[in-house]
Amino acid sequence: MSHSETDKSVSFMRSLCMGQIEEDVLLPFPEMSEDEKETLRGVAEALGSMLGAHTEDFRHWDREGHFPESFIEELKEFGAFGLVIPEEHGGLGFGSMAYSRALQEVAKYDASTAVTIGAHSSIGMRGLLLFGNEKQNARFYPKLATGEMIAAFCLTEPGAGSDAASITTKATREGDEWVLDGNKLWITNGGIASFFTVFAKTDEGRKGGMTAFLVTSDMEGVSVGPHEDKMGLRASSTTTVAFDSVRVPAANVLGEVGQGFKVAMKILNSGRTGLGGGSVGAMKKIIELATAQASERKQFGKPIAEYGLVRRKIGHMVVDCYAAEAVVSVVAGLVDEGFEDYAVEAAISKVYATEALWRTVDEGLQIAGGNGFMCEFPYERMLRDCRINRIFEGTNDILRLFIALNGMDGVASQLKELVSVRKSIFSAPIKGFGVLQDYAAKHAQLATGARVKGTHFTKLAPELGKHAEAFEQATRELASAVDRILRKHGKDIIGKQFASNRLAEIMIDLFVWASVMARVNAAIEAKASDVETQLRILEVFAGRAGSRIRANFRKIDDNDDEHIKALSDHAFEHGKFGWDTL
Repeated sequence: MSHSETDKSVSFMRSLCMGQIEEDVLLPFPEMSEDEKETLRGVAEALGSMLGAHTEDFRHWDREGHFPESFIEELKEFGAFGLVIPEEHGGLGFGSMAYSRALQEVAKYDASTAVTIGAHSSIGMRGLLLFGNEKQNARFYPKLATGEMIAAFCLTEPGAGSDAASITTKATREGDEWVLDGNKLWITNGGIASFFTVFAKTDEGRKGGMTAFLVTSDMEGVSVGPHEDKMGLRASSTTTVAFDSVRVPAANVLGEVGQGFKVAMKILNSGRTGLGGGSVGAMKKIIELATAQASERKQFGKPIAEYGLVRRKIGHMVVDCYAAEAVVSVVAGLVDEGFEDYAVEAAISKVYATEALWRTVDEGLQIAGGNGFMCEFPYERMLRDCRINRIFEGTNDILRLFIALNGMDGVASQLKELVSVRKSIFSAPIKGFGVLQDYAAKHAQLATGARVKGTHFTKLAPELGKHAEAFEQATRELASAVDRILRKHGKDIIGKQFASNRLAEIMIDLFVWASVMARVNAAIEAKASDVETQLRILEVFAGRAGSRIRANFRKIDDNDDEHIKALSDHAFEHGKFGWDTL
């Protein structure tokens, strides 16, 4: 079955939590069209020429804490703000895979530049791409494509970060206009943007209702605060944005009134491949720098590249980069193929790619030794720049809870049906016994590992047989664990963050593992010349992921959670670390 025939409402990870391996969602590994590849090669080469000329400038601009207007104009002239805008409106019309790959190229040179472009395309005007009507598109696309308008995403507030539903910015309907009041915090591109996607409470008879609005800087009452002095991404513009009785035409509502939360989540999910692509690009750059450094630097009479522990670091960096690119590519492929339910997979790609980048930059700096700590070299700037990735566009801690709770949702629905059936089994015995029998049969099959359709891989190359079997076993254990956790905690699972986090760790490893297998499978089918090397990557990743997965399964029932909570209570009670050697 090709992707065109696959049910686009299926989620690989939500199905996996029920013991189902939806291999048609994952296979074949996504690939860009030849036309896109050709265009992208030209874009990558041109980006390299333009950005490479500013290598020393980027270090200087980081120290100064801003980009000169001339550089922003250069990005506009290049077309960097039109990457995802349809061609008929002046953009390049890139899909998610091509866009992610383009941001890879930018991130190899400078993270502040990548985030300036990414904040525009991944989130700032992404809502228009997803929810804009014809009139809105015709009005804004051409200016957004040329960079005449740069976009920013306005959701975060002083009291509302990960808890987006708690925003206090309000919009009140007055005739054909909405009056917007509120303050937004840490807005990337805030100081250079003239197009804002703004989220505000509208209620409209619905408690907590939120709506998305398209706001432009020329509307009276829009003001921008000073440039924030940041740890990293210092040259990119980050400001507050205030809205003081701003009158927004009703025609500027994005999507439906009261559906702003849905709009915001769809934007963040759809745009995650931009941040993922940037993370992969930075990882590739660090590996390039680290291998050169290790080859040139001599200690004890020979290059440090010859020492085992240095080679071990480089090897793990390669595995992390390959796996991150695989999972980001799979998610981008799901978006491009029109899959509807990829929120869990997108969140996993963000968590894995940003944390893999952090590990890679940290090890790259370690290989550079004292040079890594010096500002004249790029390592310390890359370390500072990448730290925010685990915080913005959804903190990785909150995303882990999101991954687990959303992954369990399908199983929870099944259990609710079981409870309902048990209550009415005597009034509807045929239906009731049928549901109970199906559920019992399914779990018996999972427990025994029976080769039931949908619980095994059937399309992977024979060379991947042992990995497929190990993955299938882990899937059975995942389904059993989810069932057990939900039976134990029920609705209270929402507050059981230790259990949810542990489950999320398992799910992250499984999805990345599956993505790596899909990528290696494609290399085998294409008879790639370096298949053996890619198989080595899979071997290393599977070994590491398998160990983590087994450890997390063991800790579901046997863990030190209560000890950790008690130690935390002790610290909060005293407001400090409670011991001293004096």
